[in-house]
Amino acid sequence: MSSGWRKSFGNVRSAFGNAMGGLRGGSNLASWVVAGTLAYFLWVKPAQELKREQEARAALAAASDRYRYVEKVKPVPDPQETGLIYGNKKKPKDIDK
Repeated sequence: MSSGWRKSFGNVRSAFGNAMGGLRGGSNLASWVVAGTLAYFLWVKPAQELKREQEARAALAAASDRYRYVEKVKPVPDPQETGLIYGNKKKPKDIDK
């Protein structure tokens, strides 16, 4: 019975080793370092530089027109029926007429 868990552990270890490229020890580590370095310089760094460049362009465009209006919050709707700011001028219905 004790060999059962050892065999399953060996199978898991073998599957994990194959999934990691099949290399063991220093060569496995070196291959992952090379792959990580390539991924950084081919994908991550260009994406970061593009984002910085876009932010710089946006900041430059915003700085060039400092009187430009930018809506920061949604306007609050006027709760009055007529939409007047200083009071509701709706005339009450006369009962006499």
